[in-house]
Amino acid sequence: MRVTGKPNILIIMVDQLNGKFFPDGPADFLHTPHLKALAARSARFRNNYTSSPLCAPARASFMAGQLPSRTRVYDNAAEYASSIPTYAHHLRRAGYYTALSGKMHFVGPDQLHGFEERLTTDIYPADFGWTPDYRKPGERIDWWYHNLGSVTGGGIAEITNQMEYDDEVAFLANQKLYHLARERDDEGRRPWCLTVSFTHPHDPYVARKKFWDLYEDCEHLLPEVGALAEDEQDPHSKRIVHSCDYGNFDVTDEHTRRSRRAYFANISYLDEKIGELIDTLSRTRMLDETCIVFCSDHGDMLGERGLWFKMNFFEGSVRVPLMISGAGIAPGLHLAPTSNLDVTPTLAALAGISLEEIAPWTDGISLVPMIAGMPRTEPVLMEYAAEGSYAPLVCIREGKWKYVHCELDPEQLFDLEADPLELKNLAADRAYADVIAAFRQKREKRWDMAAFDAAVRESQARRWVVYEALRNGAYYPWDHQPLQKASERYMRNHMDLNILEESKRYPRGE
Repeated sequence: MRVTGKPNILIIMVDQLNGKFFPDGPADFLHTPHLKALAARSARFRNNYTSSPLCAPARASFMAGQLPSRTRVYDNAAEYASSIPTYAHHLRRAGYYTALSGKMHFVGPDQLHGFEERLTTDIYPADFGWTPDYRKPGERIDWWYHNLGSVTGGGIAEITNQMEYDDEVAFLANQKLYHLARERDDEGRRPWCLTVSFTHPHDPYVARKKFWDLYEDCEHLLPEVGALAEDEQDPHSKRIVHSCDYGNFDVTDEHTRRSRRAYFANISYLDEKIGELIDTLSRTRMLDETCIVFCSDHGDMLGERGLWFKMNFFEGSVRVPLMISGAGIAPGLHLAPTSNLDVTPTLAALAGISLEEIAPWTDGISLVPMIAGMPRTEPVLMEYAAEGSYAPLVCIREGKWKYVHCELDPEQLFDLEADPLELKNLAADRAYADVIAAFRQKREKRWDMAAFDAAVRESQARRWVVYEALRNGAYYPWDHQPLQKASERYMRNHMDLNILEESKRYPRGE
């Protein structure tokens, strides 16, 4: 199918990048020349949020424009149903070639979800082995739950499991861009959407020395809010402290400095990879016709309040960068709260695709009107129902307010303009009774918390049965196995060498 007039789309997704370090593109202290150059020509969304502060639910929601309560991807071991349309489906249906290089943490036998091709396997397992269990509150599943060994072990390495993965992700993505460039002039060329999804700067906090050295004199190696006493932590934070086994680790200021330094260093590592991708686009003359989306699945607390990783609704965990550039997209900073749920509707709008058939079941909205100067007034919704929780939590971000509810806990209400560090919970203050009442009404209209809890429990119980059954006897893994057609690569005897050499050259005849 030949489709003209539609932009190519490059989605660059990183993992666990705290949006507080992207107040208007990368913060000044970050050594990120390529991301800063991209920011200068992008629409930038300062108060953008994940749908859920954990990898698999966040990514499933990102691709579908639906909250976890709709996708039923509640945690890192919940199956992503093949019947849920993603942006890859929408674009492919409209004639796009769609491909993924890197992580998306799909769980279940469908490892494509609309992508025509995956260039790499995933970095995480695709089965149900990481299923939490609300029937056993307080249980730690030692072999896969986070612990603070990532923090106490922070430092330098020239190769790690994650570096090996991201090196491959970048190499194969660049190789694919060259391939797409060589097809540009071919009859029947389709527009393309390439998603390049890295696993950094996700813990463990280990970086290559060349990037580590960039932050020797960094002034941001300790958090703004240090560890809180146990009686100062909210109930969910206490559950996270337990689930991540904080009690068995003595995290010192030096551990914190080293971990944060490695985290910043890995942002610079990613910047180099992103620079390579954009350079390839430029040299293959595709940059001007390509829309670039830069985003992250969720954030990282990085020691703020004594918390690490994610799994909560504090800003470090849920606020994530979002930048969009391309022809017709005016550069500029947008302050109204937005969501990763908005990305799929935005991509559809940029590609001229209607989502009317599924609109009643989407939770995001297109950001194109906002980029054009229209106000965005819809509240941003978030959910969490995974490890560290004993019942689902929900959050509403609207205007200057953030409201958090869990059936097990006292409510939380923060004024993020007056209290950006979220140190003063206003929920019990009578002066804000009307604000709390309004948020309760919105929460009750959007969520049936008892039904949400029941659905999560049913999903967990079913998955535990299936996982244990499939681990008995012969085991067939769901992990994606990238296939290469070796007989169609380079030079083979069914090919005409003259045609091959011309077709594989770019630019041709120059």
